Amino acid sequence: MKIGIVGAGLMGAEIAFIFARAGHSVLLNDRSEEALHSAIARLDRLYEKGVGRGFYEAGQKEAVLGCIETTVDRERFVSCDFITEAVFEREDVKADVFHELDEICRSDCIFATNTSTIPISALATHVREARRSRFVGTHYFSPVSRMKLVEIIPAFDTSSETLDFVKHLCSEAGKTPVEIRDVTGFAVNRLLHIFMIEAVRLVEEGVATPEQIDTVCRLGLGHPMGPFELMDATTSSLCLQAQEIMHEAYGERFRPRPLMKQRVRAGLVGGAGRPGWRSSGSR
Repeated sequence: MKIGIVGAGLMGAEIAFIFARAGHSVLLNDRSEEALHSAIARLDRLYEKGVGRGFYEAGQKEAVLGCIETTVDRERFVSCDFITEAVFEREDVKADVFHELDEICRSDCIFATNTSTIPISALATHVREARRSRFVGTHYFSPVSRMKLVEIIPAFDTSSETLDFVKHLCSEAGKTPVEIRDVTGFAVNRLLHIFMIEAVRLVEEGVATPEQIDTVCRLGLGHPMGPFELMDATTSSLCLQAQEIMHEAYGERFRPRPLMKQRVRAGLVGGAGRPGWRSSGSR
């Protein structure tokens, strides 16, 4: 299999990694060589950390990372069998990617999107009608290298053959695929963001600090990571964006909290060493 990944950020790079570990040839694309270099350096560190924790075999890093080739030229996707889009969570940005790929790629190439909230059938309109049976949602969870779940979301026209193929491909890469109906936010994010919104409300009301809420969620609910740790890891700006999309779709229950909006405007979003909920205070 020749697999293409568009977007070498946190999600895209690790999606490339899991397919490389499964033995596939991966072509990782981004707009700059600098972004691609940073992605490979991140994966190098990820592998070393995984060896230290007993997740990956020592001495195999070169073989795994050697399966990943990087490029700024999307014309090279002409040789791919399966492509995953993992760019910024905005429909117009994703639309531009799919318009371009639709012109470049073979007619039998399957397209997947890693969107976390945008309906798959809406994104499928940005490819030609003939390809829509081979268009599907594959929503991974961060960190992709560790989290087992992949939500598999068919669009209106996605064929059963495409679904079966993608489920098998994800299973081979060590993931557990679960098919979810195509609605805004799918299943996990609809549950997760209600939880996050209430967590921020508790901080606004002075009931508990972010650190205390993370602790009670880990120890009282068995969560591996509390909501504020998760927002810091994935960035509050991305979480706010998801909540705004779902607020538009579903109404008041997904209205983002004022403190969340205020912190994002102030740049307290977390991610990549930036201050977040647990490193900058909650007020």
